[in-house]
Amino acid sequence: MRRGLTLFRTIVVAAALAASAPAMAQQTKDGLNPTGQNPTADSVNEEFLFKQDPKIVGRVTIPDGKAASLIQPQGRDYRAFRESWLPWIGGLAVLGAIALLAGFYLWRGRIKLERGPDSGKKILRFGTFERVTHWMTSSCFIILSLSGLNYIFGKRLLAPVIGPDAFAVVSQYAKYAHIYLAWPFMLGIALMFVVWLKDNIPNRIDWHWIKAGGGLIGNGHPHAERFNAGQKMVFWMVVGFGTAMSVTGLMMIFPFVLTDITGMQVMQVVHSLIGVVFIAGILAHIYIGSVGMEGAYDAMGSGKVDLGWARSHHDLWVEKEIGKVDHGTRRPVRPVPAE
Repeated sequence: MRRGLTLFRTIVVAAALAASAPAMAQQTKDGLNPTGQNPTADSVNEEFLFKQDPKIVGRVTIPDGKAASLIQPQGRDYRAFRESWLPWIGGLAVLGAIALLAGFYLWRGRIKLERGPDSGKKILRFGTFERVTHWMTSSCFIILSLSGLNYIFGKRLLAPVIGPDAFAVVSQYAKYAHIYLAWPFMLGIALMFVVWLKDNIPNRIDWHWIKAGGGLIGNGHPHAERFNAGQKMVFWMVVGFGTAMSVTGLMMIFPFVLTDITGMQVMQVVHSLIGVVFIAGILAHIYIGSVGMEGAYDAMGSGKVDLGWARSHHDLWVEKEIGKVDHGTRRPVRPVPAE
């Protein structure tokens, strides 16, 4: 009896194996089905997964629930902008400004100091406080610009030259400089606004100055007060862009106080775009104050400029300063002989 049961079981097992043999034979050595596709391929397809849910969110035990988001759509868009569009926009703005200024210099040359009866005499244009404010703000701006450009172009241009280790150290200190020098820069913007606002209100004289090309094109110099229309444009650019850079910068220094992660990314995009345009505009200001015009640097160097230069470029201001009492509130300012 036992032998009969054992034989019966053996026959059943053999029949089952024989029946499953064709199905097993359909499997390939790689474990794929007859179509050659892995049935779990879609489950590990990143693009397919992001179409189903564009975020990757995990679980955290800390109070900040936002930390559970590993990847979110706005982050990928921001990264794509920073890695592709921002370097192109920054490069075109900065290099384009340099190219335009170089071309203008080759065409116009340096604007020479006109000699006349007042040449050799000096008149005070900017006092010590004004010059200290200017140089504090401008020196901070230069370092802020270089450290900001390092953020955009550093790993592409600087890292291959000095190596990854040195680049890491440079970038770390550049970040520290960018954060800490932002404070005297913001102070300088505020001081310049208070000190020079009264002299930078646009008026009808500025419109005539613009129509005349500011004396850069053609001969002669249009009338101008203490600041001409071009300088007033620089002033309002510095105040406007400086304020925007300050606000967006503070929101990044103190993250998530007023915005979420998406707002932080928007602030960084705005900060970067305004920054490269700001740099391009200041390059033009530096050009005019150095190689572009003879005698212009003295205004922020020693504070005293050639009286002949002042009469040519700021004649209305000179008339107001020399030999005229401003409604009894100020003594006439006499020319100071050149040392």
